Amino acid sequence: MIALLLLLILVLLIVLFSQQNRLRSRSREMRYVHDKLNAILDQQTQERLLLVSSDPRIRELLIDLNRLLDVNHRGIVERARLESSMRNMLANMSHDLKTPLTVVLGCSEMLQRSDLPEGEQQQIIQSIHRKSAETIGLVNAFFDLAKLESGDAAPDMSRVELGELCRRNMLSFYDLLDHQGTEVHIELPEEKVHIMGNTEALDRILSNLISNSIRYGLDGAVLGLRLYTDAEYAYIEVWDRGKGIAESHQDQVFERLYTLEDSRNRTYQGSGLGLTITKRLTEQMNGRIALTSKPYVRTTFTVSFRKMSY
Repeated sequence: MIALLLLLILVLLIVLFSQQNRLRSRSREMRYVHDKLNAILDQQTQERLLLVSSDPRIRELLIDLNRLLDVNHRGIVERARLESSMRNMLANMSHDLKTPLTVVLGCSEMLQRSDLPEGEQQQIIQSIHRKSAETIGLVNAFFDLAKLESGDAAPDMSRVELGELCRRNMLSFYDLLDHQGTEVHIELPEEKVHIMGNTEALDRILSNLISNSIRYGLDGAVLGLRLYTDAEYAYIEVWDRGKGIAESHQDQVFERLYTLEDSRNRTYQGSGLGLTITKRLTEQMNGRIALTSKPYVRTTFTVSFRKMSY
């Protein structure tokens, strides 16, 4: 009897000793998790919690915490990207606003002189009007983009026939293209092509793409528009044979206020907002936009939308 009691006491002591070791081990593991997690968050490092544990609940906790750290890290990266983008946007905005406003200020100072001939005064007034309109256009484009990115206003969608839309938009640029001596190629299918979209947004998309090709493709003296379809989608291509966009720049052309370096000179004037607005409008209508470019051979912007089924 005494031997059995001693055996039970020994078993209990072993169990208690084992549980105490497990508790100490779990306590050390939890302390590691606590200290390491605080260090990662305080120092904003990309480390993860690395711990080998025999406790399945601890392992589950580590997996969940590492997933949260991944989410936190992606948030930090995205915030840094947005902050950098905002700084660049403000710098470019200030540059683009400063230039016309400086011209307006200089012209207004010249008008204060009483000895200017009337003809010269009229030229200065026209310059003030032109630069003021340029500034207003840039500000309006900026607020249009802000409105699009806020996601507050979804466009009203209705049935739109793309062939007529393409004809109308090319016709609006005909006088300018004819004056510049630009050769125009238009390819439209004989059958009607319908999508669900917003006419005003589609007009702006095409207008922005055609304006962009006129601005940067002038050297090629050719501008083309092609509408075609496959089994599911309708595609609109706007292309030119101008200076194009180098491969290193192609991923950036849809960013806010991104412009090629020579777009700052008189020949290539642009706010850097047109293609960003075009992309946002396209995406609002569940469409896609793509760019391919080989300088002085062919630069093509393609927007695609799902066709309506009859």
